[in-house]
Amino acid sequence: MTTDTAPASAPLPLLVLGQGTDLRTERGVECPGDLPAPSDPDLVERARAAKAALGDRVFVLGHHYQRSEVIQFADVTGDSFKLAREAAARPDAPYIVFCGVHFMAESADILTSDEQTVILPDLAAGCSMADMAAIAQVEDAWEQLEAAGIAQRTIPVTYMNSSAAIKAFTGRHGGTVCTSSNARTALEWAFDEVGGVVGEGKVLFLPDQHLGRNTAVRELGLSLDDCVVWDPHRPNGGLTPEQLAGARMILWRGHCSVHGRFTVDAVETARREIPGVKVIVHPECQYEVVQLADEVGSTEKIIQTIAAAPDGTAWVVGTELNLVKRLAEQFPGQRIAFLEKNVCYCSTMNRIDLPHLVWALESLVDRRVVNPITVDPQVAADARIALDRMLALPGTTHKD
Repeated sequence: MTTDTAPASAPLPLLVLGQGTDLRTERGVECPGDLPAPSDPDLVERARAAKAALGDRVFVLGHHYQRSEVIQFADVTGDSFKLAREAAARPDAPYIVFCGVHFMAESADILTSDEQTVILPDLAAGCSMADMAAIAQVEDAWEQLEAAGIAQRTIPVTYMNSSAAIKAFTGRHGGTVCTSSNARTALEWAFDEVGGVVGEGKVLFLPDQHLGRNTAVRELGLSLDDCVVWDPHRPNGGLTPEQLAGARMILWRGHCSVHGRFTVDAVETARREIPGVKVIVHPECQYEVVQLADEVGSTEKIIQTIAAAPDGTAWVVGTELNLVKRLAEQFPGQRIAFLEKNVCYCSTMNRIDLPHLVWALESLVDRRVVNPITVDPQVAADARIALDRMLALPGTTHKD
């Protein structure tokens, strides 16, 4: 955390990953990994040459949380759903190189044509949140809800940050997908489908409990008591029949390993140490943290809010560090700092580095396709149903 004497343009003071613990966080363990090392400068020229050789045959997408060394080669930057739609809007590009994580590349494959190939430079770039809801677990949970007489009045809603299989499950069971921008609209639609917010209908929200809780309580006016957490590792989700019967939101026990680390203590420390600071966080943060923030919103909203703020404004930002560092560089007239001293990059997002990107691009130059992402046709069809329901929601935009 910066102090009140640090210049606005000073590098963010950080603790190296893997040093120190914070048992109050959801992970409760040391933050693994090392700070991303800079790539060989020769790779920059190789990436430029390969991209130039491919021309319009390749379209490179870069998620906001990617390393800057990768973002510089992106034709479009944005959040996951925006990028998937951008890929679909480029039907003449036979190759889509997605610099993000696996579920994002899956969504791009679902939304693009059969003539296009989506490539993920490193197949190990996954998402811990998406992995917290395996399809076998979700199907088992649904069977338990059916046995309890709950499923017939429950609509599943899955966050964009989920696997294609989970999106397909949602499509098969009459539900929809949401982003962090339209979660309120998606929940309003779902409750309307099962009898309205004041009725007896329920939503099974996957896989991020925090986005579901924050949206239901802060935006729809439900209470914390209306929300229960389904733990897939316990019989009946660890819930009693009475808890299930009284719940309006059945929240899957999942969270973002980055956003879940932000704490109330970090917010309070920022307010003590930085006069006039504004706190802006992502709705994947814990409810108590979100309640203390001045602004809450998607990654796109965070960017837009800071971009619109006047020079001299002080911010601490609760989202992935790569983006926070870029915002600090882009707006040197503002004082922008990361919300937590105990830094945790998105370790899987950071697997997409310049060596992997160069390998993917140079392979295409040599007419070899590496790491193609292909969703099973039936899974893609069912997932597309859920995605189309989301696209039909009023006011839906491309933002996550």
